Amino acid sequence: MSVRHKVIIDADPGIGDAVAITLALMDPQIEVVALTSCAGLVSGDQAFRNLQTIISMVDPPLWPRLGWSNGKSFRVEDSPVFSGILSGHGESGLGDCRPIAAPLHQPTDSVKLMVELVRAHPGELTLLTLGPLTNVLGAFERSSEFLSELKQLRILGGSVSAGGDVTACAELNMLADPVAAKAILTSPANKTLLPLDTSHQFELSFDQYSQLGVDGFSRLGRLLNELIPFALRISRTQLGREGILLPEVMAVASISHSELFEQRPMVCDVELTGELTRGMTVFDRRPVPHWKQNIEVLTEVDTVGVLDYMLRLIASSGVGE
Repeated sequence: MSVRHKVIIDADPGIGDAVAITLALMDPQIEVVALTSCAGLVSGDQAFRNLQTIISMVDPPLWPRLGWSNGKSFRVEDSPVFSGILSGHGESGLGDCRPIAAPLHQPTDSVKLMVELVRAHPGELTLLTLGPLTNVLGAFERSSEFLSELKQLRILGGSVSAGGDVTACAELNMLADPVAAKAILTSPANKTLLPLDTSHQFELSFDQYSQLGVDGFSRLGRLLNELIPFALRISRTQLGREGILLPEVMAVASISHSELFEQRPMVCDVELTGELTRGMTVFDRRPVPHWKQNIEVLTEVDTVGVLDYMLRLIASSGVGE
């Protein structure tokens, strides 16, 4: 009998985040205990509204708790690459999907919610971060036992040797808050990193999306049809690509289907001061490392298996019938 993973997802949705969260809510091997918003691609407040929208549209049997953040969205001035990333998600971050405008009635702070849940369930919860690590550092600063009481910390971000996706050296989630990234990646927590080198191997094409057979009538079908086709159109018209990267989906798959991945221990740190390298994840790969190993890194992935995972979940919901 497979173990059901209790998971908190910290996110700044984002089309990829939204699709990944939707799949996590459908995955019988994952119990999404909470969704916490963080500032990154969008503001913390917009991220919270996007999470509200996703949950309302999917309407899972058990609604996870929601955490709110007031952080500002991250911006890179005069960066065509970053502008392309933004445009690929639409004005609100959710493509053609219009976020709900539900009033915030005494929302629970994301950091506070994280600390409360981990304290109540020590050693049971996996924290998956799809955005910057600001909230994780905030939780650690509020409770010195936060990281040690996690079952696992799984981080989407950084790069071993693939370079950056916003600057030449830095990946978005690391660059958005490099101080938090450095503090968490070098901490003694039980943590696993999914870097660009691996996460960017999974791309969903127009043809593959057609294979999903997503209808426009079910709740899930409407949501997916408002997210993925938008991203595919922008990718084709602005980037000349016939598909979209979905690293967030891979991150969710790595929790319930670890057999699809290979990992190895590495040594990681984050550059804070370099004019050209701020936010860069630096790995000691010398024949005899001078630093102590401090993180597990997912280095290989069965991309066909990840696509099959996505297809199975959608088919099991009845959307692909």
